[in-house]
Amino acid sequence: MKNFTRKNPLFALCGLNCALCSMHLGGYCPGCGGGDGNQSCAIARCSVTHGVEYCSQCGEYPCKSYDKFDAYDSFITHRSRHSNLMQAKAVGYENYLLELNEKSVILNELLQKYNDGRRKTFYSVAVNLLSLEELRKVMEQVTLTEHLDMMTSKEKAAVAVGYFQETAAKKGIELKLFKKPKTK
Repeated sequence: MKNFTRKNPLFALCGLNCALCSMHLGGYCPGCGGGDGNQSCAIARCSVTHGVEYCSQCGEYPCKSYDKFDAYDSFITHRSRHSNLMQAKAVGYENYLLELNEKSVILNELLQKYNDGRRKTFYSVAVNLLSLEELRKVMEQVTLTEHLDMMTSKEKAAVAVGYFQETAAKKGIELKLFKKPKTK
């Protein structure tokens, strides 16, 4: 699978939002089909065989490749993968990519203005799991916070995190990665 490439590597064929992944943001991964990413991905090999750009375009989706795929997260949350694909299929892949781009802009703003150096994963999970409308509302709440310009980066991060946690709690969403337990 050397040099596996796709038209848009920032939305993975399996439904992961690579544009919102800490590995991509850190420059460690070009995204799905970016040429040098996870070359051993069985789902990528399968897509080449079936000739599809996204798994949801395949007549066999969801297949055995998705068994227990959502149980644990990697560098990015896997919980929204199926709903991402279904949303992209419903609104059109190009429209979904426009929303993903706006989410990416929000994530970058959070990392630049409201990060105390410890929030990259938290913000990535929040931006992945909350809807674009919810993200816009949280960002409005954050920017309207009194005396924000006088706060330290730690205080700004606490404000933003608080609004995100409050919004997620209302939806029953836990804003953390679910890592696979280490086997002894």
